[in-house]
Amino acid sequence: VADAIKTHGGIPFEMRRTLAVKVFEKTSFYDQKIAEYLKTRGTGVELLNLYYEKVQNLRYGENPHQKAVFFRDPHNHYPNVTNAKQIQGKELSFNNIVDADASLELVKDFTRPTAAVIKHTNPCGVASADTITTAFITAHKVDPMSAFGCVIALNRECTKEIAQYIGKNKLFVEIIIAPSFEKEALELLGKRQNLRLLETGELRINPVERDIKTVSGGILVQTADQYVVTEKDLKTVTKIKPTPEEIRAMLFARNVVKHVKSNSVVFARVEKDEASGEEVEVTTGIGAGQMSRVDAVYIATHKGGERIKGSVLASDAFFPFSDGVEEAHKAGVTGVIQPGGSMRDDEVFKRADELGLSMVVTGVRSFKH
Repeated sequence: VADAIKTHGGIPFEMRRTLAVKVFEKTSFYDQKIAEYLKTRGTGVELLNLYYEKVQNLRYGENPHQKAVFFRDPHNHYPNVTNAKQIQGKELSFNNIVDADASLELVKDFTRPTAAVIKHTNPCGVASADTITTAFITAHKVDPMSAFGCVIALNRECTKEIAQYIGKNKLFVEIIIAPSFEKEALELLGKRQNLRLLETGELRINPVERDIKTVSGGILVQTADQYVVTEKDLKTVTKIKPTPEEIRAMLFARNVVKHVKSNSVVFARVEKDEASGEEVEVTTGIGAGQMSRVDAVYIATHKGGERIKGSVLASDAFFPFSDGVEEAHKAGVTGVIQPGGSMRDDEVFKRADELGLSMVVTGVRSFKH
């Protein structure tokens, strides 16, 4: 401003307009916060104002003919894809951001070292182990064909061994998002100039996170689905009770299926990693985004093949008929975890008994659209 006055003898109109816009943006946000505070002391929200600041223009949107801009919530300081620091690689695309977000939110739900391999927001493979290296290698081996061009999310520091595995096997990876990267890992991954590396810092859950979806002419706002099913949520509904190992696999599968597009099912089991000797929880088959639940089961068993044997099945919603359970039994599952709540629950429970399966219900549905 001082330079403009000195040069022009006053403030040019365009500069005044730009400054006025900035002032009104700030004051309107301040007014919004006052209104929100008062609403918490009285009536509910009738007018929702959303305040986001621009991060960058994107090359294009979900498809090349769409234009797109990336915005962020300046008051959300939790570890997330928006606040992640890009330390290497090409500029993030619209789809990169969406996939990185989906993968990071998945691994946040796990306390053990966990790795997720993601394509189009759905997991190709997920694994938890004693070390993040074993978790990643196990997760990638679940479905290496689908993992071509994947996003990798880790809930622990990315190790040198992970970088070596990626290089040795010449894996095509778009993004790795992790709390941090070992120095040696950065040196190895740095040889791939196009590989995007995102560093989040130590992962934490934002307890007031909102989930906002757009519809034509409006938005839908809900609290984020942060419910993590634990053993206390389980109710056995069959004569056969699940073993401790099956319960581990059930809880793991249930907390993965929550992040898969509906209708979805996830098969998983506990197994011993031959190389490290670690016990790992790992997905063995995933069926995503199907209109029919039995079709989701069929796809997952087809993808998993022989590895499905000895697994358990998690479903994001109840089984409306027993056909999904029957299809899973053909593939060799030993147990099922599902929310329950169908009009035909008793028929499904009875069929599980007849097939010699253990079944637990949680009372918690996890649709994702």
